Amino acid sequence: MSLKCGIVGLPNVGKSTLFNAITNTANAQAENYPFCTIEPNVGRVEVPDERLAKLGKLVNTEKLVYNQLEIVDIAGLVAGASKGEGLGNQFLANIRECDVIINVIRCFDDENIVHVSGSTNPIRDLEVIETELQLADIATLEKIIQNNEKKARGNNADAILQLEIAKQLKDFIGQGKMAIDYDFDDEKYGKIVKQFCLLTSKKSIYVANVKEDGLGGNNYTKELEEFLQKRNTKNKKDLIIICAAIEAEISTFSNEEKKEYLNSINCSESGLDKVVKAGYSALGLITFFTVGPKETRAWQVRNGAMAPEAAGEIHTDFQRGFIKAETISYEDYVKYESEEKIKEAGKLRTEGKDYVVKDGDIFNFKFNV
Repeated sequence: MSLKCGIVGLPNVGKSTLFNAITNTANAQAENYPFCTIEPNVGRVEVPDERLAKLGKLVNTEKLVYNQLEIVDIAGLVAGASKGEGLGNQFLANIRECDVIINVIRCFDDENIVHVSGSTNPIRDLEVIETELQLADIATLEKIIQNNEKKARGNNADAILQLEIAKQLKDFIGQGKMAIDYDFDDEKYGKIVKQFCLLTSKKSIYVANVKEDGLGGNNYTKELEEFLQKRNTKNKKDLIIICAAIEAEISTFSNEEKKEYLNSINCSESGLDKVVKAGYSALGLITFFTVGPKETRAWQVRNGAMAPEAAGEIHTDFQRGFIKAETISYEDYVKYESEEKIKEAGKLRTEGKDYVVKDGDIFNFKFNV
């Protein structure tokens, strides 16, 4: 399952610095001028999960394998991108390939770091990004409408339906709204909207980049939080506040050094961990585990998946020949500390094809092919 989170924002807001920190690399140039990032930088990052280490310790495992996400650092956007301004066309093409948008918004003043609009205004900056996505989607929908109008006149049922949906969405987005917030009663409508590949139908998370003295929040982050909470949107998320420069620095620390630093600033986890976890959650994923002395591993599967689908994440043969899943909850595994004690307590369950996977399940799949 290859899923991408795209880091998006205006030039010089800290996108590449954040990318370098998340992926623990220096691959992305982070310079003080617009369009420093031209070609998108791509990296893979582990999804933090303290449960995996606990399970591995219980079985004295040789190897821990975390879930991973693909992170893409996309060129900075400017007003007019939907009409090709700046690197607009390239920006929009790159973001179209991503599953989740990580909006990075500048929430600090610094006369030494150029702001493309001349001043710090996080709400304006976010609205610039969203407006360009909306304008690009309206252009996409106009093409869809044009392509289906002739077919609809010939009573083509599919064309009539697509035309109806495209017109509704065009009017809705034209009001300054996002496609993800449009409610379709019919499941068939939702499938058609997905085929349109609209930029504003993607889930988003919001990251405020501050200086070190703003980690507890500042006037800019407060304004942005209030703005996000007032919006009537399915994308309503808590604002994640980070200092990308600090995160880039501590990403090079050892685990012990990182823990010591976070304790010194009264943080239980880094801002990066929060960003990665939020991206994982926005993708609608949950985690199940396989446990053993050689390898203890986290696996991702969509929320709502049944046991055979989870088995298929390990190997297609597991899904094709699925018989049953021997299942233990994470809480029971940690409580009883060994499979022998778990069995004695009657906490080892046998689940069939209709079992809906729960986050934290530990599986041993039985199959026959």
